This record gives sequence, C-alpha cells and structure tokens, in this order.
Amino acid sequence: MNRRAFPAAIAIAAVALAALPVQRTSAQLDDPLPSRAAIPTGLPPAQFPVVPSVAPGYRAPQVAPSAAQIVGVTQQPFVGISLQDAIAMALLKNPNLAVSASNLRIARYTIVEAKGAYDVQLQLKPSSSFSVNPPQNAFEAGPGEVGRYTPLPGSTPGATYTTGPGNIIQHQSAFQYGLGGQTVNGMTYQAGIEQSRTYNNTIFDAYNPYYIATLNAQVMLPLLKNGGMNAGKRQLKLAFVNADSRAAQALVDASSTISQVENAYWNLVAAWRSVAIQEEALREAIAQQRSNVRLARRGAASAVDAIESQTQVSTFQNDVFSALQTVSQLQIELKSLVVGDPGDPIWIANLVPSTSVLQLPTVDDLATIVARGERNRPEIRQAEDKRLVAAIDRSFAANQSLPQADVTVQYLSNGFAGILAPVPGFLLSECENVSSLTTCPTPPPETQGKMAFAYHNMWAGYFPTFNIALVVGYPIQGRLARGMRGVASEEAAQARLLMQQVEERIGAEARNALQSYRSSLAKLAAARQARAAAEAVYASEVRKFHDGASTTYLVLQRQLQLAQARGLELHAQTQLNESVVELQRVEGTILSDNGVDLQTLGTQTLAR
Repeated sequence: MNRRAFPAAIAIAAVALAALPVQRTSAQLDDPLPSRAAIPTGLPPAQFPVVPSVAPGYRAPQVAPSAAQIVGVTQQPFVGISLQDAIAMALLKNPNLAVSASNLRIARYTIVEAKGAYDVQLQLKPSSSFSVNPPQNAFEAGPGEVGRYTPLPGSTPGATYTTGPGNIIQHQSAFQYGLGGQTVNGMTYQAGIEQSRTYNNTIFDAYNPYYIATLNAQVMLPLLKNGGMNAGKRQLKLAFVNADSRAAQALVDASSTISQVENAYWNLVAAWRSVAIQEEALREAIAQQRSNVRLARRGAASAVDAIESQTQVSTFQNDVFSALQTVSQLQIELKSLVVGDPGDPIWIANLVPSTSVLQLPTVDDLATIVARGERNRPEIRQAEDKRLVAAIDRSFAANQSLPQADVTVQYLSNGFAGILAPVPGFLLSECENVSSLTTCPTPPPETQGKMAFAYHNMWAGYFPTFNIALVVGYPIQGRLARGMRGVASEEAAQARLLMQQVEERIGAEARNALQSYRSSLAKLAAARQARAAAEAVYASEVRKFHDGASTTYLVLQRQLQLAQARGLELHAQTQLNESVVELQRVEGTILSDNGVDLQTLGTQTLAR
C-alpha cells in the first residue's frame, strides 16, 4: 500500500507546483498597505499660457442712462387696440394672406382658362384673288381682243398683235364665316358658309360671273378613347381641385396668421405688465434704498447697507429697460402681422392692448378634440384634394388605354348661280346643225341669277353631299397609358400617406394642446399662490426690518423673490392664453370664431 501511495503523492505535488506562479502577478501584494495617506511634499509648477495685451488702456465709457421710452413711436398718448381689431386688420392687410388670396384668385382664373377650350369659335375670312394666265389652246382661252393685254402696242419693237385667243383673266372674291368648337365629352363640331363670286373670261364657261354658296356641317364623335374623359376635361377637373386646394391653403395661412397675432398680442400684454412689475419693484427698491441712507446717516445702519440697496436699485432699473425693449420688439412683431404698408400710421403708434382677459373655453375630451379637428381643419381638405387628383388621373389613364374609334359625319350643300355668258358663234352653228335643236341648250333656270339665287339653292339643298367615316386605331405598345396608370397609382398611394400624416399630426397636436392647457391651468394656480406668499413674506420682512429684527440683505432678497414670483405668474397666465389659442387652432374653430372670409382676405393690401 505504501509503495502504491508514494507515486500518487508525487503526482499530486507536481500538479500543485505547476499551478503556482513563478513570477509576480498584479494581484500580489508584497508590501503591507500604509496605515494613513502620505501628504505630498511637492506641487507641480503652475504653467499658464501667455496672455497678449488686448486693447490696452480700454475703459468702459462713462454714459448717462437713456430715457425710458420706445424708439420710433409717439410716446403719448397711448393707442389702445383690442384683440379682435388686431385680428381683423391682419385678415385685411397681412401681406402673406394677401398673397394667399391672390393665389386663390389665380386658381379660379385657371378654371376660366380651362373652360376656354370649350368656347364657341367664330371665324370670319374674307379673301380676294386675281390671276392672269396665258391661253393653252383655242378652247381654254379668253376672247382675243387686240390691245387688251400686255405688252402694249408699240412698247416692244417687232411685236405682232392678232385677234386670236387671249389671256385667261380670273378674279375671285370670297367670304367665309362659321362656328366651331368642342364639348366637354370630346365631340367636335363645325358649321360654316363660304360664298364666292368669280369672274372668268374663258370662252367655254357658261356663266360669267358665277356665284357659289356652300354650307359645311361636320361632327366628330369619339366613341372609346377621348370619349367621356379627355385631356381638356381632365385639365378642367384638375383646375377645380387646384382651386379648392388653394382655398384650403389660404385657410391654413389664415389660421396660422391668427394664431401668430393672438400669441403676439398676449405676449405684448405680458410685456406691458412686466414693465409695470419691474417699475413697481424699482419703486420699492428706491424706497428701501432711501430708508437705508437715512438710517446710515443717523448711525442706525452701516454704510454698506445703503450701498447694497443701491445695487438692488440698479438691478431693477436694468430690468425696466429690458422689459421696455421686449415691449418694443413685440410691438414691431404685432405691427408686422396686422399691416403690410411701411407707411401705415400704426408704425408710429405706441400700442397698448385693451383686451386683458381671455375667456377660458369649455374643453372637451381628447377624442372630441381630434374629431372636431378632422372635421374642421383645412389640411384635411388638402389631403382629400390630393386623392381627387389621383382619381382623375386614374380615370384619364383608363380612358387612354382604350382603342380609338371616332365617327365623323359631314354634310355639304352647294348653292350655285351665275349670269349666262354669250354662247360662242362656232357653238351656235354646231347646235343648229343638230336635228330638232333651234338653239343651244341653257342651264336650269334656278341656277341663273346672282348671290341670292346661290343662297337659295344652298338652303334648298339642290346639290347635297353626305360623308361618313369611322377611324379606328390602337397603339401596339400602349406605353403612354401604362405610364399614366403607374403615375396615378403612385399619386393614390401618396394621397393615402398624406391623409394618414394629417390625421396623425392632428392627433399629436391635440394631445400636446390639451396637455399644455391643463398644465397651464395648474402652473397658473401654483404661480398665483407663490406670488401671494411672496407678497406676504416681503411685507413681513419689511416690518421686521423696521423693528430691527431683519437685515438689508434679507429685505433685498425678498424683493427679488417677489419680483420673480410676479413674473412667473405673468408667464403662467401668458402660457395659458397661448394654450387656448393653440386649442382653437388644433380644433379648426379659430377660423369660424374669427369670421374668416376668403372673399375679403387681404383685400386692403392688394388694393393699394
């Protein structure tokens, strides 16, 4: 047993030795840990960058404070403006709304332009032609009379003049008039009359002059392609949809402008109240500073208390000027929204809002607000117009994929009349040689006369002509219709996405608006309580100071806290007003509540 156990013990010892490290590891600690931290004996030297001398000798200028006034306006008297007056001025004079209204009128004129394709066209065409042609033979010639034709006798040496066939002289005067056009369903029509008087001295003509009156009536009706839906009808439908989209865009711009005017108005209310708050704080700081000066002179207070209160006065004085600057900026913003003329007298008016209270609305739940917004918001109309455009293009593409089958029907009525020309002598002799003829035959009596007889024969239909034709065609590749169908399909997909985006945006805006309104109510209640508490604390601190139980520092701190509490309450009230405006915009009632009329939108700006 001992002999068998000895080799096993050697193997175990070898494994244990192999597992032990032969070098120091990071986890080994040869030295014991120190019992306390050693204080460093040396510090690194301070190394700072070299600073150049910038504007040597610069000192802040000694300036006196400017007057507490607003630049560019008549300081007194103040000009009051109500919220409804500001909104009404913006609807009539805002330049952006004027452009939107102009775009709407352009879209409506585009409808009139598209309807012009179906106007009845009146055509008048007077004409006159005169020609002289040489005779080609004895039968196709004019009467040969010496001296009637050029060159004149004696003008050309050696010229010989005979009494043979003369030049053919023809003079024709014509007048053509008629009506034509097309219908919305693609049918084209044309009806006209052409009258002419022709003088022709050819010896074989039975009439000289002769008169022609022709009635031409023609109708072309597409049975398949371009029948019902065609390019002109598509343009007209798109013009109507575009006009509706422009109207919706004008309403969107009006809604945004009214919202901006109301926000600027309530911010201006808050700015003027902020001026009053800062001025009240300044008066209280001045009173405290004077009290400290009196106490310091009597030795009841240190001089540093008077200096400390003077610092507070300067701080509040700076806040008054900052508040006035905010008033100036907001006045400019409001004026820019309600007028578009740089020469308008309102620019020199010192505006003071006269509407100080915004009545809180009856706020419904989220689902009602979203439903009202989807019913009233003009953005829904724009998304629906996008879907209508896709439907029109899809209908036109389906029509263009049909084969062409056009039927053309034409009716002609030719009226003819003329003055009988003398029968040539050689024809008279030939007629007399024919048995049973005593003279040459003459044309029918109804053709003998002037233009009135030609019109009579035309209306009587003595010489009618009827034509009917069918034109059939079909594009083999059909790429035009296939491309149109693809475009219409993509437009329909975009319309669906746009509607989804609008509905999603209305839902998100409704959530934010309702949350902002409820939060603003809570913030205003808390800010009002904080302001009341700050007033009580400040009054108590002043009493304690007069009793010698407080310090100047604490009084000044209470002043700062009171001014901040008043400002926070004012800010909370402004946020509440803005949240009400946003609720009205999200619900779409901001347009109806303010009586927006597209017919008068921006009229006073465009009328200049």
